[in-house]
Amino acid sequence: MSLEEEIKAIEDEIRNTKYNKATSQHIGRLKAKLAKIKDDAVTRAMKSAGSGDGYAVKKSGDGTIVLVGFPSVGKSTLLNKLTGAESETGAYAFTTLTVVPGLMEYKGAKIQILDIPGLIAGAAMGKGRGKEVIAVVRTADLIVILGDVFNGVHVDVLMHELYDAGIRINKPRPDITIKKTGFGGVRLNTVGAVDIDIEEVRAILAESKIMNADVLVRGSNVTQDDIIDAMMGNRMYIPAFIAINKVDLVTEKERHEVEHEMREKYGVDPIMISAHVGYNIDKLQDAIYEHLGFVRIYMKPYGEDADMEEPMIMRKGSTIEDICRRLHRDFVDQFRYAKIWGTSVKHDAAKVGLQHKVEDGDIVTIVTKL
Repeated sequence: MSLEEEIKAIEDEIRNTKYNKATSQHIGRLKAKLAKIKDDAVTRAMKSAGSGDGYAVKKSGDGTIVLVGFPSVGKSTLLNKLTGAESETGAYAFTTLTVVPGLMEYKGAKIQILDIPGLIAGAAMGKGRGKEVIAVVRTADLIVILGDVFNGVHVDVLMHELYDAGIRINKPRPDITIKKTGFGGVRLNTVGAVDIDIEEVRAILAESKIMNADVLVRGSNVTQDDIIDAMMGNRMYIPAFIAINKVDLVTEKERHEVEHEMREKYGVDPIMISAHVGYNIDKLQDAIYEHLGFVRIYMKPYGEDADMEEPMIMRKGSTIEDICRRLHRDFVDQFRYAKIWGTSVKHDAAKVGLQHKVEDGDIVTIVTKL
């Protein structure tokens, strides 16, 4: 039996087995086995890829996004429109044979955008240039899944390939800890309403020959798939959104039909664009900026006016300590206090410590011991 046949046989058995308490252990074991087979295949493909000419791209700027789509979906044209990068374009497949970086400057942020070779079905297992491409995608801060109005099914394939490659789209990392022990079997501790029992966990861990472990699960709605992902330990949790290209080539009615289809399948509204004529490019730029979760911080040197022209770009949830580390590695050790003007404090010029979280538009003065 080939690898593809083995995977299909397990997937069929999972699909045809009705989930209930009597079958939950069996299904958990099958899912864990399937995950391990796919992960081993992806790992082998990634190792065989090496860095590859044009695939070792150094991350730069305030965030890195990757354009993921089938060949000839318009990624190169979109990159050129967003950044002015010189990525070759053409109306045939695999125009882009290496990773082409470009830099988009927007609202003070410098955002690196990577145009990668088109993904195809089976890419996660190494088909086409999938192994090299997946390695780049796993390093992204944000994924733009680019489809076109004529091939909506391609989005399904892309989602499937990213999932098989261990990339979890728009999903928070489950708070699950699996600590292997030398004895005592598998012990499950939960915090919150967890609808998964110890026997399911044991069945899943057994597929990776883990017979002794302390498992701690925090939160609710934890699934077998979450336990499997925690067991594998190599999953990447990356935000993403869908953009549909070439909308200038269809009628308004056809465009609305595609929007409705995407909304029904994925529960989100896709951004309808035309890279060729520039339609909705500003909306796409806004979405990139918002999904990366940027906040603009304006630095005010002690006793001077704030620099309102060039903000420091940070991520939502960043603290004064993060700002200090960005400014200079010695600032944390020499830190006395910070003064803030903005929405993150109750009154202007409030003194705060290193763990204070900043918000968009805050003006910050760092006061050091020296």
